[in-house]
Amino acid sequence: MQQRFVPEKTALALAIATVFASGMAQAQDSGAATDGAAATVVVTGTRVANRSALDTASPVDIISAETLKTSGSTELNQALAVALPSLNFPRPAITDGTDTVRPATLRGMSPDQSLVLVNSKRRHAASLVNLNGSIGRGAAAVDMNSIPSAIVKNIEVLRDGAAAQYGSDAISGVVNIRLRTDRDGGEGTVSFGERKTEYDLLSAAAPAGAAWSAPSSRKRSDGQTKTVSAWKGLPWGESGYVTIAAEYKDQEHTERSGYDMRQLYARVNGAYDPRELTINRFDAWYGEPEMQQKTVFVNAGNDLGGGAKLYGWSGYQRRDAASAGYFRMPQDARNVQSIYPNGFLPIIAPTVEDFSAAAGVSWTEGDWDMDASLVYGQNRMDYQIENTLNASIGATSKTSFDAGGYSYNQLVYNLTGVRKFDVNGLASPLNLAVGTEVRREGYEMHAGEADSYRNGGRLLTNGTPAAAGAQVFPGFRPANNVSTARTAIGVFADLEANVTDAFLASAAVRGERYSDFGNSLAGKLSGRYDFGKNFALRGSVQNGFRAPSLQQQKFTSTSTNFIDGVPYEITTFRPTDPVALALGAKPLKAEKSTNFSLGAVMRFAPVSLTVDAYRINVRDRIVLSENLTSAAVRNYIVSQGFSGIGGGRFFINGVDTHTDGVDIVANLPWNAGNVGRFDFTLAGNYNRTEVTRTPTTAQLAALNPAPVLFDRVNVLTLEKGQPRNKVTASVNWKLAQLGLTARATRYGEVLSPGTTAAFDFELKPKTIVDLEARYALTPKLNLALGADNVFDQYSATLPPALNTTSNAPFSNYTPWGNSGRYIYARGTYSF
Repeated sequence: MQQRFVPEKTALALAIATVFASGMAQAQDSGAATDGAAATVVVTGTRVANRSALDTASPVDIISAETLKTSGSTELNQALAVALPSLNFPRPAITDGTDTVRPATLRGMSPDQSLVLVNSKRRHAASLVNLNGSIGRGAAAVDMNSIPSAIVKNIEVLRDGAAAQYGSDAISGVVNIRLRTDRDGGEGTVSFGERKTEYDLLSAAAPAGAAWSAPSSRKRSDGQTKTVSAWKGLPWGESGYVTIAAEYKDQEHTERSGYDMRQLYARVNGAYDPRELTINRFDAWYGEPEMQQKTVFVNAGNDLGGGAKLYGWSGYQRRDAASAGYFRMPQDARNVQSIYPNGFLPIIAPTVEDFSAAAGVSWTEGDWDMDASLVYGQNRMDYQIENTLNASIGATSKTSFDAGGYSYNQLVYNLTGVRKFDVNGLASPLNLAVGTEVRREGYEMHAGEADSYRNGGRLLTNGTPAAAGAQVFPGFRPANNVSTARTAIGVFADLEANVTDAFLASAAVRGERYSDFGNSLAGKLSGRYDFGKNFALRGSVQNGFRAPSLQQQKFTSTSTNFIDGVPYEITTFRPTDPVALALGAKPLKAEKSTNFSLGAVMRFAPVSLTVDAYRINVRDRIVLSENLTSAAVRNYIVSQGFSGIGGGRFFINGVDTHTDGVDIVANLPWNAGNVGRFDFTLAGNYNRTEVTRTPTTAQLAALNPAPVLFDRVNVLTLEKGQPRNKVTASVNWKLAQLGLTARATRYGEVLSPGTTAAFDFELKPKTIVDLEARYALTPKLNLALGADNVFDQYSATLPPALNTTSNAPFSNYTPWGNSGRYIYARGTYSF
């Protein structure tokens, strides 16, 4: 039985949580929010106290707890996706572990090129690295859905590069989740929702003489989701607080398969088997996974006297999920018909455990406001593969396997000092922030049981070997085991001041040293000029970096493939593996970026409007190569002295991209007296990415034919796999006990790329409408009814040529998912 957490690290994290109880925001996070985002104090992107959202030198969005609540979903990623046009949260299916831990993207960049903070402290990443054909392939990102929405006070999203301020990953922006700091009150919420939907089908032609036919559409009621959550504020002494939140979520899977027109059974005396007419031909799970999720989070802080404050937070989540692979037909060579006479649908059932704990203290040292903190986080993912078999073992094969898994942990120490200096000639004191960050990261992989990966030696009737390993997900092998760690030490300085009453300027520089790949240096200059109360220009220029993750450097997996009856090991190689080095791989280095932004802030009471254009150039992006398994590759590997290796893939630097875009956000609050209060928001994002270089190696380029390291599918995924534009229009209305939220989100065109242009599939623009109505039954009890995707919009159904199995009738590039209309009811009780 694998231990869920490494003992000594667990002891350290639990000690933090026990001694300090859990968290308060930093000393700079002391400003109270007022009505309206424009006047809300922000702490992201600036270390100056009491800076409001519309007074910053870089664009910052503020998403309130109330806004998150009206999305119909308790997933933070989903709620942010409908609130922010620049953030996308595709919901791919049949993508192994990515079905369970889905990443979000900001400004069309990779999921790991955005930094996530909790109370302005770095959040740990998920242990999963996305390997399959979906947005974010090759990335290991933070799982924001591990934080319950009940504990969130608001979320600040800095839409600008900030590596010089916060370090690695902040190429496209920063998401800062600020936790509740209540010492009294509380709220309990119960919600239930269900998918009520109908979708069209495009099915292949039936085999000649077949008596079965496909319907043209299909109705479904599934995806039932029950969520119970609560938060409670408790006093801690005279001024302290302990805010506790808990959430339980039970979600059934959704199933949006096509109608399987294939011949599923062998013919009997030349005729179709009668079972062809009775078998269920909707034989796949395509859509949302099945999930049971339990989460608890606590945030606390207290004054120690003399201006010193103690803070910290801690959280734990366990997520048990189940999603499917592709259906194995009864006569499939990967099946053993004595076990599954009607074929089988293999299920990937990971268990994800996420734990975090933080403790810190802020105090005054002369003129300095000091802050020191220690933050620990760990994410672990273990795979159970169910309703499957190892065909190479035969009739005695098990049908459920422990396939192993991996974990990632991070320990971060921060020390920051902030003070103001009076400088002659400046219109405001000069704000100086200096500090250091020491980070230790660890990554581990552990093997599954032997039957999940071994070759049992069974031969098929034609004499060829049967497939080895658990179908859909062969287990990790002992050779894949790894336990590694690295350290990173960084120092930074940050200056900000009003040079004149109208001109705000800031500069930041940060240097970091990593024990595994070397040094990085980032700098940022930004400024803002207010021409008056109603108009300002702001802009920045900077360079940034993203360190290669341990997941990208150390992940490896192996499966046995038979090519012309000969077993070959097909491996995801570590970049430093001797076989990968022979193919031209090199140790990974940091991605580097240059960011430019220019924006305008306009205030014509009561309207506020911001327009921000940006350019992000990234060099040496880290990507996962194609599967290199051609005969030329195999022969070359043999010539280099390696036997039994059939090829594989590896992570490599070498993709350069150029991204241009613009964000527009307009807000209009309107008090209409007896008609009620309205809050209108219109926001849009336009984004275009171009791949200007792809990786090559001299060793592979010399082969005939030379394999492609990064093919057109992955190039077009970066360029056109996310909406070219996205526009959201929303209105919140409140009158006495009544409330209403209406939101329309238009997603621009998306390309679902194919291996050749003939297989490209364009997803036309669609508008998704969400509605929610609320009624305060009593001052404490509120009821809500709502529907996301009211008009039940889907992307276009893939033609049979792109969905030969019928298992996946829609593209995984659909930016709003493929499960249709979601109807829900919610009850909230305040206490």
